[in-house]
Amino acid sequence: MPLFGTEGTHAGEFIVSEANGSRSRTTATVTSGQNLAAGAIVATVAGKLVEYDNGGASGAEVATGILFDAVDASAADVEDAVVITRDCEYNLSEVIWEAGQDQAAQDAGVVDLLAQGLIGL
Repeated sequence: MPLFGTEGTHAGEFIVSEANGSRSRTTATVTSGQNLAAGAIVATVAGKLVEYDNGGASGAEVATGILFDAVDASAADVEDAVVITRDCEYNLSEVIWEAGQDQAAQDAGVVDLLAQGLIGL
């Protein structure tokens, strides 16, 4: 039987459980120059989302949420991106870390998220 391809990450597939209604979610602007997958760990810099980078500076080194759906902000900022920021359990094996993040950086990001009520399982 032929292989048809690899299926990408779906919106919210990393969520195990979340608060009722939309309490776990908020919207934010993703900074231009990024193409982020659903489940990407993000940080907030100057009021906008960037990909989490534990070795970064200016706030990129503090994880603040998990992107609910893929966002292509390659050409310009994208407003109203949905991000999980509180009261949620998520599957650690299904979130997306920036390629340069080693296990220590990922562990630091998990601690940042835990402080906001995002629990990795």
